[in-house]
Amino acid sequence: MKPSVSLPDYRRSFGYLRTRRWLQVLLGTLLGLFLLDRLFPPPTQVAYSTLVTAADGTTLHAFLNREDKWRMYATLDEITPRLRQVILQKEDRWFYWHPGLNPVAMLRAAGRNLLSGRRTSGASTITMQVVRLLEPRPRTYLSKLIEVVRAVQLEAHLSKDEILQLYLNLIPYGGNVEGIKSASLIFFGKPPQLLSLAEVTTLAIIPNRPSSLRLGQNNAAIVQARNGWLRRLVQSGTFTAKAVQDALAEPLDAQRRPAPNQAPHLSLRLKIEQPDEPVIVSTLQPAVQGATERLVRQYVDRVRGQNIHNAAVLVINNQTGAVEAYVGSADFANSFDGGQVDGVKAVRSPGSALKPLLYALAFDRGLITPKAKLNDVPTNFGTSSGSYEPDNYDRHFNGPVTAEFALANSLNIPAVKLLRDISTPAFVGTLRQAGFQTVQKQADDLGLSMILGGCGVTLEEITQAYTAFANGGEIRQAVFVADASVGGGPQYTTSKTIFSPEAAFLVTNTLTQITRPDLPNNFDNSYRLPRIAWKTGTSYGRRDAWSIGYNRHYTVGVWVGNFSGVGVPDLSGANTATPLLFQVFNAIDYNTPTGWFRPPLGGKLASRQVCSESGDVPERTCEGRAVDYYIMGVSRASRCQHQTTVWTNAAGTLSYCAHCRPTGIDSLSRPVARLYPNLAPEVVAWYAASNRPYAAIPLHNPACERVFGTGVAPLITSLNQNSTYFINPKKPADMALVCQVANDVQRVYWYLNEKLYRATKPTETLFFTPTPGALTVACADDKGRVSRVRVLIRRE
Repeated sequence: MKPSVSLPDYRRSFGYLRTRRWLQVLLGTLLGLFLLDRLFPPPTQVAYSTLVTAADGTTLHAFLNREDKWRMYATLDEITPRLRQVILQKEDRWFYWHPGLNPVAMLRAAGRNLLSGRRTSGASTITMQVVRLLEPRPRTYLSKLIEVVRAVQLEAHLSKDEILQLYLNLIPYGGNVEGIKSASLIFFGKPPQLLSLAEVTTLAIIPNRPSSLRLGQNNAAIVQARNGWLRRLVQSGTFTAKAVQDALAEPLDAQRRPAPNQAPHLSLRLKIEQPDEPVIVSTLQPAVQGATERLVRQYVDRVRGQNIHNAAVLVINNQTGAVEAYVGSADFANSFDGGQVDGVKAVRSPGSALKPLLYALAFDRGLITPKAKLNDVPTNFGTSSGSYEPDNYDRHFNGPVTAEFALANSLNIPAVKLLRDISTPAFVGTLRQAGFQTVQKQADDLGLSMILGGCGVTLEEITQAYTAFANGGEIRQAVFVADASVGGGPQYTTSKTIFSPEAAFLVTNTLTQITRPDLPNNFDNSYRLPRIAWKTGTSYGRRDAWSIGYNRHYTVGVWVGNFSGVGVPDLSGANTATPLLFQVFNAIDYNTPTGWFRPPLGGKLASRQVCSESGDVPERTCEGRAVDYYIMGVSRASRCQHQTTVWTNAAGTLSYCAHCRPTGIDSLSRPVARLYPNLAPEVVAWYAASNRPYAAIPLHNPACERVFGTGVAPLITSLNQNSTYFINPKKPADMALVCQVANDVQRVYWYLNEKLYRATKPTETLFFTPTPGALTVACADDKGRVSRVRVLIRRE
């Protein structure tokens, strides 16, 4: 007999099965919705216009998006409570309470449409409007159903504030203007957070009728519609009667304005580097950028009559590395003068602007101190690639000068000598460490001429390098983009030490001197001289004028010239670029409170007494003394040798060596010890060529039989070792024989292929007619010291 099943047990079993079935259906539905959501996610990716802002959030430049629309991204912070209240009161009062659709509003709208027989109300929530703006469809009931589904889906993905933000970024304002921020900047010239109640209400009513209510064209109709909504706002209690009354009385000053277009070169650069960022916060300071742009534009307008058409300026904060002003040209819109060229990134010849970096390296290597003497005389620097004989900018020479005088006056010969002593690869290595990418690319082709402008640099590279002088030898990479994680401050980078604090101070101390040739003409009558250290540069052919200056707060780089490369006779770093440098400093850092540079702490920089003639530690015979800085343990400590003791006869017409010095005791034959300048051969040659008086060592005793094997041999300067010279056999041109000798030489002897050619004075230039073939030229002085040069003569 089968056991019977009671009715309650059956009902419980049936209820369990039904509940299980519903759970399965629910789980299946949820799984299906999840898969559909994954397969068809809401299209929240929007193509925004790229906005470049200043460090304080001020919009500097805006670009059209890829759809050629002004659709600017408004952040949540820019959606003010006033804007939020007006939009919600007008579009969707229950926005924060419904799940994406408002069933009550939809039923009410359906009833109205059925009673009227036509569509009079859509009952779209803000979320549904966002869906429609993201995915435009024909206005049908099916489209409305899809919008409802998508709205619920969107609510599941985004917060209410994010949906409202998306709505305000997409609403249309006619033409190619979309979004509250675009409309605010283009029609009112201000960001959304500065809009008044009247302006907010105006922008709230336009999206419903963007074609008929066009700002700047139908302002009277817009005012009428605006005032109607303002009265509704006071009736609903959204705003006080006083606030609405003030808004009603406010005139509508709306017209289409150009989009923000400051800092165009940096903005374009950042847009290219970050193409998908809707808002790029730069490190620029609006006041500094605006003042610099204005000064550059006005300055170029003044010098345009001299055929100078462009300039570029870069301002870097020394403490942070932040670029606070970036002006790539005088007028970006001037295509005739190449206004779109970015002068900050353009590769140009630096002229003498790299010399401070070379001197800093020389200080650190102990080669010089500020009072050390360098010879500024004509010099032939023979290299493997041929002869190199540079000239000074003013085509004058100064003889022996101090290192600080050579740097302050931008003398070329001492700089080339220092580069030769340091070596070009070593200097290129320092520049590479400092961030000179162009120099790095050219490294294999660079020679001694690079210190005079024979290389390529950018304004960005050289201005960045000069920040090392303001930071004790530490260079910080220029920063263009602010970091939101540090409150809008710059993204700090690791600093690089390229020379010591002592070397940085010594260079700064030199570049601060006022009595210099690179001051602008009549500067005291035209410009207020700011307290800065600065250096100028003028490229070959007068194509580029540079002036880079710094104080404790800023480093400012200025370039002036023509992007076409056309030279200008009046162009120079001193008279063309420096006036603009002074104006920029006076505008952005007038009476700076940051103080001035002091000798670095730590005790390595000290002062000592030196001979004023050589810059070396003085001997008892040194009459002039001077106080000089030196780096302990680094700077050379050589004893002064600027004079040499020579035994002569009483009349001073013959000189003696230890081998032939008379031993007589009568007054007529007794030798006399006299001091003569110990001059380098090139200095002796310059004195003689320029007819400058100097104390020459008398002729050596002709009766002396000693042969001198030590000392400085003659230096052949007219021919270069292992060089090849081409001649025309039919009309061969004569070749010169020129040498430089020590102060004790009175006569030299020239040999061609080991055969005596002629004996002459050391300052006399000889000529000979070459013949094809190998040639050995020898020059011997009257002390028996010989130097040789081997060359090859070929037919053309």
